[in-house]
Amino acid sequence: MQITLAITGASGAIFARAMLRALEADNRVTRIHFIASENSLRVLAEELNISGRNSLAEKLLGTKPKKTIQHTDENVGASIASGSHPSAGMIVLPCSMGTLASIANGLANTLIARAADVTLKERRPLILCVRETPFNRIHLRNMTLAAEAGAVIFPVIPTFYNHPIDSEEMTRQFVSRVLAHIGLPQPGAYIWKPEE
Repeated sequence: MQITLAITGASGAIFARAMLRALEADNRVTRIHFIASENSLRVLAEELNISGRNSLAEKLLGTKPKKTIQHTDENVGASIASGSHPSAGMIVLPCSMGTLASIANGLANTLIARAADVTLKERRPLILCVRETPFNRIHLRNMTLAAEAGAVIFPVIPTFYNHPIDSEEMTRQFVSRVLAHIGLPQPGAYIWKPEE
């Protein structure tokens, strides 16, 4: 299974790091195509004290990646920009409102937007983990456009019914929910059982 993971310039870098680590550790995933937007670099620096584009995947993982290929957002000729490239889907986490707008309106002006466009046209799963509050009407319209085109709008909203002990646990459980949605259920993921 090959997965594309994009991170954009919205708050929530901790979720992107947890997602990349989970994908890298999952034996069902053979290749991760990783793209970080220009704006995401500032968020990574502010929220995780990670600076620079060089070896970004390695910095997020804390070790040399085994199956992650890092692409620049400017490289619209990368393999994942083509529908002939095999892919099990794409996750954008976190997804900024600017990236959402590009995807919803089919601009395909960056690799992230182009890869998302290809994912939609090939009818593959596209999960947009939007991160903004409150939403204005433009945000809501763009979410509707993207959903009508086949994307799943999966807002970054952690759960509390599982009584997470800290933000790391909340992050892990959210990432597990996203991965389950794309067909990669994770060990240790909380499953609601009201009868217990």
